[in-house]
Amino acid sequence: MTAQQEHAPYVLITGASSGIGREMAISLSEHYPLILGGRDQARLEESRVGCHEPDRHLCWAQDLAKVADLAETLPAFLVANGAQIGAFVHCAALLKVLPLRSISIAHAQDVINANMLAAMEITRLLMRKNVNAKALRNVVFISTIASQFGAKGFTAYCASKAGLDGLMKALAVELAPDVRVNSVLPGAVRTPMTEAMYADAETAERLMRDYPLGIGQASDITQAVAFLLSDQARWITGHQLVVDGGRSVNISA
Repeated sequence: MTAQQEHAPYVLITGASSGIGREMAISLSEHYPLILGGRDQARLEESRVGCHEPDRHLCWAQDLAKVADLAETLPAFLVANGAQIGAFVHCAALLKVLPLRSISIAHAQDVINANMLAAMEITRLLMRKNVNAKALRNVVFISTIASQFGAKGFTAYCASKAGLDGLMKALAVELAPDVRVNSVLPGAVRTPMTEAMYADAETAERLMRDYPLGIGQASDITQAVAFLLSDQARWITGHQLVVDGGRSVNISA
């Protein structure tokens, strides 16, 4: 490890304990020191151990649905570890498929907190000089093509992700030129969170039919994020990068 790498600001990845977030952490760990965020300390440690040079990375166990706690827990974590964050990737998400009649306000609030309000609060905290010393330069929100369309049972999820994309656009304007802010909008990617959809043979067959390039892999999303974090994307902000195998342009579906 070079001296430059030792002192480089961290990349914070929420949702790093499983699925796309874990895959992203393992891939990006070759290039950045990471702070892995998630609810479960043990699963975060599993992700960290799978990373390149595990001792270079930190774990931050935090339930993002408890968004009111972030103003205390995140600054305290950074102080305790002498850490600054140069890039923030919000990959954490809550998804539970429910019809409208079954959605409670408490459930909807947890989804909106974790999927959107936590992204806003973390970004707000990282912009504070006394918390992060103006180190933040790059923000990437993992949204979904469901923020642009609709799906039965996805009411709270679609609403929260649409809010996340709106947040991205506002922040891209407000935080420029110092911070670039973008979203990645995945289509169907097979992860533990979406595994239940593939258990139904009819649903799985329909998904394969509707995606011209087939179902995506977590690595497809990781590569898009890696691009947006890199200097190759230095003139890109406020952009919704759709990575969906052609699903959203397939009007025959």
